[in-house]
Amino acid sequence: MTIIQFEYIIAVDNFRHFGKAAEACFVTQPTLSMQVQKLEDQLGVLIFDRSKQPVVPTDIGRRIIAQARLVVGESKRVQEIIAEEKGEVAGELSIGIIPTLSPYLLPLFIHNFTERYPKVKVTVYELITEEVVRRLKNEVLDIGIIVTPYEDPGIISKTMFYEEFFAYVSHRSKLFEKETLVADDIGEDDIWLLNEGHCMREQVINLCKNYKDRQTQFKYESGSLEALKKIVDMHGGMTMLPELATLDLAPSKKQFLKRFKEPRPVREVSLVMHRSYLKRKLVEVLHKEILAAIPDYINIQKNKEVIKWK
Repeated sequence: MTIIQFEYIIAVDNFRHFGKAAEACFVTQPTLSMQVQKLEDQLGVLIFDRSKQPVVPTDIGRRIIAQARLVVGESKRVQEIIAEEKGEVAGELSIGIIPTLSPYLLPLFIHNFTERYPKVKVTVYELITEEVVRRLKNEVLDIGIIVTPYEDPGIISKTMFYEEFFAYVSHRSKLFEKETLVADDIGEDDIWLLNEGHCMREQVINLCKNYKDRQTQFKYESGSLEALKKIVDMHGGMTMLPELATLDLAPSKKQFLKRFKEPRPVREVSLVMHRSYLKRKLVEVLHKEILAAIPDYINIQKNKEVIKWK
């Protein structure tokens, strides 16, 4: 048995496909398949049921893979200990970030982070929350940047900041003339929402107690806040924006932003990791760089009403 063989069976379990697993491990499929077969022969058991598509682990295979994850994790921890002893911040860092944060938060910190830590190779994936968590558990990702609280015993979080919600209201809306809004105002006009699966959709619905899914001539849902803003501009109604998504609004568009009365609703943004996460030094410096990059007026302390999404 070798650590390489363990890495291969973990990859097959993650992707449930030998070809994709081989690609992720930067080897040919015959090489990966041969090593998995060799490990099965050594152990005298089948780790994967190849008769099913996608391939799935056998009962004993699941137990072997779980143990393999522990072994591979501990081997990587040895490398991390050596790097810490040398005072190095180096290695590979894979980050999953949700779409309502990615285009607004990432540009604030990623350039400075890569400049300051040139020995860190960063890969970022834009994913919805559930996919971020799934990949963290499968150890495909090192870190997630999502909206919390997120209730899962296998996931731990490190809170970064609290981001205020704003309403983006069309000039044709009856809400446009209001100075500030209350939660009950949402739902009095057409409200454009993100697709199912986006945590912010659930937060908006939780905030708006009188929200009802209206049957209208034109219905549109999107995975992009920018698309929803354009729909408001062209079609009317309103949508909700987190604070970072308002920073680069043109001056002529600022008039469409409406704040809420106290207590103003906010969302909690955190780094999340698998409970047995490695790369602790990288997590620490990433947390520090993000906090240094966000505008001073965005709260890093919980002093407003956090809108939960679950």
